[in-house]
Amino acid sequence: MRSELEASLVAKNGLLDRRLFMKGGLLAGSIAVFAKPGRVDDTSTEAAINYEAPVFDVQSASQSIGAFLPDSMKTPGAIFRGYGKPAGAESSVQRIILQPYGDLAPGAGIAMTPLQSLEGTITPNGLHFERSHNGRPTINPDEHEFLIHGLVQQPLKFSMDILSRYPLISRNYFIECAGNSFFNSNLFSEATQVSVGMIHGLVSGAEWTGIPLSILLDEAGLLPEGKWILAEGADSAGMSRSIPLGKAMDDAIIAIYQNGEMLRPEQGYPMRLLLPGFEGNMSVKWLRRIKVTSNPTYTKDETSKYSDLMPDGMARQFTYTMGVKSTITRPAGGLVMNGPGLYEISGLAWSGSGKIIKVEVSADGGTTWAAAALDGEPLTRALTRFRIPWKWDGLPTLLQSRATDEAGNTQLRRDVWSAQYAEGQLYHCNAIQTWSIARNGEVTNVFI
Repeated sequence: MRSELEASLVAKNGLLDRRLFMKGGLLAGSIAVFAKPGRVDDTSTEAAINYEAPVFDVQSASQSIGAFLPDSMKTPGAIFRGYGKPAGAESSVQRIILQPYGDLAPGAGIAMTPLQSLEGTITPNGLHFERSHNGRPTINPDEHEFLIHGLVQQPLKFSMDILSRYPLISRNYFIECAGNSFFNSNLFSEATQVSVGMIHGLVSGAEWTGIPLSILLDEAGLLPEGKWILAEGADSAGMSRSIPLGKAMDDAIIAIYQNGEMLRPEQGYPMRLLLPGFEGNMSVKWLRRIKVTSNPTYTKDETSKYSDLMPDGMARQFTYTMGVKSTITRPAGGLVMNGPGLYEISGLAWSGSGKIIKVEVSADGGTTWAAAALDGEPLTRALTRFRIPWKWDGLPTLLQSRATDEAGNTQLRRDVWSAQYAEGQLYHCNAIQTWSIARNGEVTNVFI
């Protein structure tokens, strides 16, 4: 066993070949696990820890299996219910809610996805992140109408009934708030000790179903001078953004369904605009109109915020595409390592510029890197799950991940990313995230 693991080392501090876990029974009983957030036990790294599965007598085990049945096998189970819910033991898995204005504007704020509690790449609808500027409107779908007007040959108005007759497409995409990862930006000089969901939880992945916007714009008849569109929501904030026409005609969708069911109210019911790879604020929810224009409209929502502060005092606008990014979600802040042993490092990667083609992991603060395995075939502008086996020796460790997309973009170190902007820049942070593992197994957020 020792020689097999040693032969699989691909980088310093115990990172192993990404294909090691594919060897099946070779590692049975040798995998360590993470403890849930809570008290940290000070485990000596000198102790000999046995991770082999316990051996038991087959005959006595068979007798005990029949003699001691769990309570779940003694009584009938619960009856059906109209809409499924998570198990009661999972009730603590909820979004993290921040309301910066308190009672003055209770509907303004964010609800962040608990990335540390999820697996795969599809975010359950009830845990998808939410950003609202003035609360969640209640909209009657039988009365709601969507208008296309401006520089078109014929203005068009769509009810939900009419819109549902158009051909639908389904695509997997991520949505990410431009302010995601602000705890890792240069808005802070010291690392904040919060969960990975609170640092990076303003990103979620889903299967979206709807009508390509290009079909509707073609039907309206674009005039030659039309170069932009203005998208506006039916919420009380009147959320609106300017969008290049090229994007609208490329892969934009008028989304009606999310993960197979109608949009949730907080996700824009009954319809929203979806702009794959662009900052989430531009995927306007509760969509009520699109106006074709010759120039950007410079609305309040794209001039008062969502711009990048530069070192020379200027602010850069219209940096729409979300940069390539990754984060390790296990182990991550708030979790505890249960002593030295073999673990799986896992996380998510994504890019607004296309597919993720490579994710590398470092266990020595970025000195050496090893390629992680990517789950399945990466999709364009969708979340990608990565994994790599790791043998932790119990010594202090700095874990990082960095992603590369098909456009050749690679994540930068935090200090390099920060140097591009003025102090206090919080938008579009895609800098490398660092988790520190202490001798006692505690995982914390650090800046290096």
